Amino acid sequence: MEQITVPQFLDVEDRIIGPITVRQFIEILVGGLIIFIFYKLFDFSLFVVAGLLVFGLTVLFAFVKINGQPFHNFLLNFITTLKNPKLKIWRKTVSDQEIKASLKKPLELLITAPKIKRQAFDASNLSELALIVDTGGVYRGEGIVNQINK
Repeated sequence: MEQITVPQFLDVEDRIIGPITVRQFIEILVGGLIIFIFYKLFDFSLFVVAGLLVFGLTVLFAFVKINGQPFHNFLLNFITTLKNPKLKIWRKTVSDQEIKASLKKPLELLITAPKIKRQAFDASNLSELALIVDTGGVYRGEGIVNQINK
């Protein structure tokens, strides 16, 4: 039979420059490009404020992991949960008329099942009961069958 190697660690991203992955490198490149565009378009004070904001977001998206997930996955899951929560709450308002109508209805009687008396077996008959259960009822027992049939 042919030996096949099974790939392992499929969730590990490829590294290109030291500990930086391809995804992180592209995110840093895009962030740097946006900061460069801000440098060309804005005056220096606005550039510093906008550049620090973009730099912070770039670092956040590139390097922060929450519960082992990249931040952009966490953010997408968070927004999805806010839009469509799993917990559905039914907030029905009951009017006074509905309450009065339910109070006028007669109470339904609860029907209870009759209680079944349990037979107490002696400790001496315990091994015989175990043998009956183990044999699936093939062995009938000597003294217990007479007690049960009474």
